[in-house]
Amino acid sequence: MKVYFDGSRPDHQEALRALWSATYPGKELHGLISDQWKEMGWQGRDPSTDFRGAGFISLENLLFFAKTFSTSFQCLLKKQGGNRSTWEYPFAVAGVNITFMIMQMLDLDASVKPRTFIRSVFLQMLSENEWAFDLLYCVAFVVMDKQWLEKNATYMEFNEVLKSTRTQLERELLMDDVLRIEDMPSFTLLC
Repeated sequence: MKVYFDGSRPDHQEALRALWSATYPGKELHGLISDQWKEMGWQGRDPSTDFRGAGFISLENLLFFAKTFSTSFQCLLKKQGGNRSTWEYPFAVAGVNITFMIMQMLDLDASVKPRTFIRSVFLQMLSENEWAFDLLYCVAFVVMDKQWLEKNATYMEFNEVLKSTRTQLERELLMDDVLRIEDMPSFTLLC
């Protein structure tokens, strides 16, 4: 989490290229700085400027989502399904914001001792599955989009939708029968 995106690092550059390849298989990327990135929902030609507070992990989350649940990823990227707003959220930037929201929700910037019960619950899940954070990220993204559609939200309501997404995730994580991310009711939204 403390690793910031560094566009000069070859492994970070490779992760960006991998995200492009997983998102647009067979479509050539013209450069790490290119107008093509806007298609994915980055704010400008250089996606590295959008990572800010969420850091490199937000890129890893997007890449995990693209590779693990490619059907859900592509459906959200292409804004398929539902009655879509004329002013939609930018996909990739939304993904970075979701990573940051989860980091805050789980109080991951805290020192060694958990300060919240939700963090304790999550750390137990993480101890049993190293991919728990990535899986929670994927669930959060589909929940956010579902709430977006249910609220018929516009871009100006993104933060409100993100807050309600957090509330739903917290509620599900604290259910008695949820012992792992896959037990969350919203996990079934992924395909």
